[in-house]
Amino acid sequence: MVQSVAIIGAGSSGLVSIKCCLDEGLEPTCFERSDDIGGLWRFAETAEAGRVSVYRSLITNTSKEMSCFSDFPFPEDFPNYLDHSRLLEYFRMYAEHFRLLGYIRFKTTVHSVRKCPDFSITGQWDVVTETDGKVTSAIFDAVMVCSGHYAEPHLPLDSFPGLENRFKGQYLHSWEYKDSANFQGKRVLVLGTGNSGGDIAVVLSRVAAQVFLSTRSGTWVVSRISDHGFPLDMIFTTRFRNCVESFLPSAIVSWLRQKKFNTWFDHENYGLIPQKS
Repeated sequence: MVQSVAIIGAGSSGLVSIKCCLDEGLEPTCFERSDDIGGLWRFAETAEAGRVSVYRSLITNTSKEMSCFSDFPFPEDFPNYLDHSRLLEYFRMYAEHFRLLGYIRFKTTVHSVRKCPDFSITGQWDVVTETDGKVTSAIFDAVMVCSGHYAEPHLPLDSFPGLENRFKGQYLHSWEYKDSANFQGKRVLVLGTGNSGGDIAVVLSRVAAQVFLSTRSGTWVVSRISDHGFPLDMIFTTRFRNCVESFLPSAIVSWLRQKKFNTWFDHENYGLIPQKS
C-alpha cells in the first residue's frame, strides 16, 4: 500500500520533499498557506505575520554551483551569486520541470498535526487544514514540516530599557526591513554582525548620514569571492580540504583560517576579532 505524506510549506525544502517522495513511490500532499511557492525567497513589499521574507537588496552568500539541487543545475547564464528574484525563478523552473505544482494545495493553512488514537499501531497522523474558510481533516502516514524558521521576529526589548517610551527614533527588527527608502539622511545603529546585519549596514551606509554597526563578540568578515575570482564556497567546501583539516590539530586549522581571513584586511585594526575564534 502506498504511503501518504503531508508536507507543510512549499518553499525550497517543501519542493524538494515533494520530489523525493515521488522518487520513492510515495503520495505527497503539500499544504502552502500563501498563493505561490518560494517561501522566504518570494519578496513582498511589506512584512507578513508568520512568514519570513527577504529584503529588496538581498543576494545569496552561497554560490549557485554549491546551492543547486543535484539533479537540476542552475542555468549557465545565471550569475554566481543570485538575488532573490533569480533564486525564485530557479525554484519555479525546478517545480515545473518535475511537475510538482499539482501536488500543492495553495491558500491552505495547517491548523494542527496530531497523532491518531491508534498511532502506536498505525503510526498515522491527523492533519487539520483550512482552505477558504472550510476546515477539513485528513489522515497521513507521515508528516514533513518544511515551514522554515525565523518566521517570527525576536525583539528583546527588556534588554533595552526605555526604548519604547523614551527613545524618540524608530526601532525595528531586520524581519521588518525591506529597503533603505526610509533611512535617507538618518543616523542608524545596526545591532549584530550576522548576515542580515552586515548586509543592511552596507546598504544603509549609501543613503544614511551615519551608520554604526554594533557587535558583541566580533566576527570574521569574508568576501564571497576567493582566489582567482572563484566563489569562496567552491574553494573552501571540498572533500579534500575537509579531509586535510580532519587530520590537523584544531589550533593549526584555526590559525590557517585566521591567516586567510586577514589577507583581506586586518580584523584587529577594526576590533572585529571574535572572542571565540
